[in-house]
Amino acid sequence: MDMTDQLVRSADDGDAVSVARLLKHVAAVDAVGTGGRTALDTAAERGHADVVRLLLGAGADPQQRAGEHQESTPLCLAASRGHRAVVEVLLDAGAHTGAQGRMNWVPLVLAATAGDEGFPETVDLLLDRGADVNAVMKRKTALDWATGFGHVRMVRHLLSRGATASNRGTDPRV
Repeated sequence: MDMTDQLVRSADDGDAVSVARLLKHVAAVDAVGTGGRTALDTAAERGHADVVRLLLGAGADPQQRAGEHQESTPLCLAASRGHRAVVEVLLDAGAHTGAQGRMNWVPLVLAATAGDEGFPETVDLLLDRGADVNAVMKRKTALDWATGFGHVRMVRHLLSRGATASNRGTDPRV
């Protein structure tokens, strides 16, 4: 296994000691492993904030394409899994909160709709750091999406944070 693959595997495992050791020997921190993923990509998806911090400190691009098909970004992956600490580290490194990645995912929408009821703490962090509560993804806001998924608590949460219904035929009053 080459050094890049070792770095990606260690990041995926959350092994910060190994990642720190390997970063001294890997030429490009954003190198893609044989599985098509980078170390930052996998660490963000798995929720390893300490590893994400190490990779960013070594120069990893917080806006890089990520995901199995390079359709996303590290921020979107972390937001969609409710990894609040990783989202915070990425935002601190300059990741923006608007539509991103090849699919134009909106991190706020992903955080509001993933899982059983979304991830309110991640939603709050994104909003507190400048995300637009009424940002649109595929012609719907986070409120529209949460309503459509029947995430009653998230709908109430978004309304309490100033979300307004779009004119797409959804009724957020729950």
